[in-house]
Amino acid sequence: MKAVVYRGARHLGIEERDPTPPGPGQLRIAVAYTGICGTDLHIYHGDMDARVGPSAVLGHEMSGLVEAVGPDVTGWSVGQPVTVMPTRSCGRCAACRRGTSHICHRMDFLGIDSPGAMQSSWTLPADLVIALPEELPLDRAALVEPVAVAVHDVRRADLRPDEHVVVVGGGPVGVLIALVARARGARVKLVEPAPARRAVAAELGIETVDPSTADVVALTEEWTGGAGADVAFEVSGSAAGVDTAVRVLTTRGRLVMVAIHPQPRPVDLHRFFWRELELLGARLYQRDDVVEAVRLVAADTVPVQPLISQVVPVDGVHTAFTALEGGAVLKVLLDWREDAR
Repeated sequence: MKAVVYRGARHLGIEERDPTPPGPGQLRIAVAYTGICGTDLHIYHGDMDARVGPSAVLGHEMSGLVEAVGPDVTGWSVGQPVTVMPTRSCGRCAACRRGTSHICHRMDFLGIDSPGAMQSSWTLPADLVIALPEELPLDRAALVEPVAVAVHDVRRADLRPDEHVVVVGGGPVGVLIALVARARGARVKLVEPAPARRAVAAELGIETVDPSTADVVALTEEWTGGAGADVAFEVSGSAAGVDTAVRVLTTRGRLVMVAIHPQPRPVDLHRFFWRELELLGARLYQRDDVVEAVRLVAADTVPVQPLISQVVPVDGVHTAFTALEGGAVLKVLLDWREDAR
């Protein structure tokens, strides 16, 4: 089997390894596709070396087929299509005891803290595996994990039908939030400066705004009859994005912070006071979010195919990361199926 391993900043290797037989409580999955996300890019750039060690196997967005079943595992069969919820909580910390194990203080995130999905044969605990419908194409299924992120973000917003939503940032997660919000009956606009990203969103029927040529706040007020947006999702990770997300909100509007900001940002707290705004953090997802994401993708309620910009063989992993660095593509998948032949 092959595995993509991290060897230091901007240096990935492809190693031949022996598959690990599944032990008690485990399944072995023949990985079909692995998606590359922003976190993988951060690792690739060397930004997470304090957490990610040398020879780490990256990747947590995936789809595949059950290849082997551990001796005491029931309810699974060889050849069954699956995806993985790549988070393992400790069950003992304050977050876990409060019923929020998805933000466990000692989280083991597969593909970061322990071996991930960039390997053609992946052995892992069966309780992290989630079944997929037989009819769901495996390339689309590889996007279930980022859709689960979007589902969780929208749930954090307590979004209601007919509410006005502004999504700031049109990367993969921003587009998916817009799609999930629309599926919940919201009215959505997406703010994104990159023409290629706006084009993908437009293909999906999402209204877009170019902040480099338009006054986003004025447009939002016109759109909402002077009230402002009920919910804003900050997905850009930029100071300007934070400012826009705050300024578009109506009285008692909700700001959902989705992007990972590497440094503190100035925030207009007077506006929070004056309009009684709410700020909500949104991180990862719970199992119900992943199950809902499977349903939305399988039904094409959230159409993910247009987000797949490229599918490359595993030997082209460096090309895949370089393409994502350029910002002109949304999602690149690694295809492991040739290795399984």
